Amino acid sequence: MKKIILTLAIIGVLASCDKNDKTVHNTELIGDWKLIEVLADPGDGSGTFTAVESDKIISFKNNGIITSNGRLCDMSMNSDSPSSGTYSIADSTFTSPDCLDPEYSNYSFEHDRDILIINYPCIEPCRAKYKKQ
Repeated sequence: MKKIILTLAIIGVLASCDKNDKTVHNTELIGDWKLIEVLADPGDGSGTFTAVESDKIISFKNNGIITSNGRLCDMSMNSDSPSSGTYSIADSTFTSPDCLDPEYSNYSFEHDRDILIINYPCIEPCRAKYKKQ
């Protein structure tokens, strides 16, 4: 009987830790992110992130909405074309009706603490790096 109670207690602790980890991850993503670097590989695998001067901001809201003061669906550094869409933390993707490429609807992103990287559809790697504000 003691083994059963101990086993259930351990399972309960592990299950609660998993839930808290997801909540923290979600909380870290919510907020404003400023464009700081872009990567456009020339086709030989030698591409690296390059610093940029830009006022482009992407914002993740609590309700699953993503907004930007620039175009979400391309690597433009301009902040003069507001756009919005929805995102999924579970899939690490976002989509927007403002995107012009109907064959590419889900844009993937990677998030690690205060860095966000968005992957764009290119033959060679095309990525934009954002820093949490």
